[in-house]
Amino acid sequence: MGAHKFWSTQPVPKLGEGPPLEDGYIEPPKTPDEVRQDSYPLPEDFEWSMVDISDPNQTKEVYDLLSAHYVEDDLASLRFQYTSEFLQWALKPPGYHKEWHVGVRVSSNKKLVAFISGVPITIQIRGKVFTASEINYICVHKKLRSRRLAPVLIKEVTRQVHLKGVFQAIYTAGIVIPTPIAVCQYFHRTLNVSKLLDIGFTYVPRNMTTAKMIRIHKVPDTPTLDVRPMEEKDVVPLADLFTRYMRRFDMVPVMSLEDVRYQFLSGQGTGKIGEEREGRRLGQNPQSHKITDFFSMYCLPSTILGSLKHKILDAGGAEEDGRLKARLQTLIGNALVIANQAKLDVLNALTLMDNVAILEDLKFGPGSACLNFYLYNWRTSKLAGVTDEGDVKAGRSVGVVML
Repeated sequence: MGAHKFWSTQPVPKLGEGPPLEDGYIEPPKTPDEVRQDSYPLPEDFEWSMVDISDPNQTKEVYDLLSAHYVEDDLASLRFQYTSEFLQWALKPPGYHKEWHVGVRVSSNKKLVAFISGVPITIQIRGKVFTASEINYICVHKKLRSRRLAPVLIKEVTRQVHLKGVFQAIYTAGIVIPTPIAVCQYFHRTLNVSKLLDIGFTYVPRNMTTAKMIRIHKVPDTPTLDVRPMEEKDVVPLADLFTRYMRRFDMVPVMSLEDVRYQFLSGQGTGKIGEEREGRRLGQNPQSHKITDFFSMYCLPSTILGSLKHKILDAGGAEEDGRLKARLQTLIGNALVIANQAKLDVLNALTLMDNVAILEDLKFGPGSACLNFYLYNWRTSKLAGVTDEGDVKAGRSVGVVML
């Protein structure tokens, strides 16, 4: 805890703390009068800014900040590059609060140098349902990391969330802080072998050649299932399917029809396949039948640092017992075809939901990184992620996907 002085002051489980006797909040909700009304003080020369994500100019400021200073891999060779369009979609879900998009600017020139965001989410954990804030995209300019802006960013967005009567939060990080409720490992399915070898994302194993590696990772040219893009008419049956399937897991988002429409339909883009970039729209329109399965993925490019040949790595995110495993394997196998048609370079997955049972068979390889899931002001026993927890198999607890 000596290295986590800030977190020792927050309502989060302490490192080494045993499982709770009962799930619930750590600190009780506050009345409006008990919530701090004024902003936390910033170091001299800086000022708070509520970032308007509806303003393209301000969204580009967030994009520029994240593109240069956000998450990098351990070797500093890749950095997430969320597009402005992606950020506008991710930060404006139904019921979002503009006050939860918190920035720090240099007072003299108004340059945006730090940012943190929250969006509303309803979570169910082991049968208990509560409203929370999904905290994401915390970023501080590299030259200002010594100014201790991150803790005050967290405190300020927490204050803004409390002002809306919300007292729980969910967030993820690649580092360990007090205290993960679940740890999931990244797995990667290579699609563009040559490019991934060029940039050092993967390597040719011993007793393997590049040509053989390309052949092993080749996916079919067309889907084997009757796959089509989601349409407005699919919102209700898809929401029903989603709700019923997610009952399998201990921690899941609770989605309204509006949430389902926004999360799974609104981000598809417009136009026909190939109008903007080859493969980025699927042009099938088969006869409508009953929806039996669905999958979703999103494109998250990464800037390739230090490569003259390649500048962007395009990655997608995808989400045991006999018939279910075979069905999931077929479904995600078709997702690989769609991802390949969209010219993605690699498909990423985590050891959550039912992924664990099918990753190896679909040639996903284990990555070097893990993603830690955290809850603010909520206690619960550890959830099964990369390893089993009690009688719950690995991956069979977490049903929340963070963008």
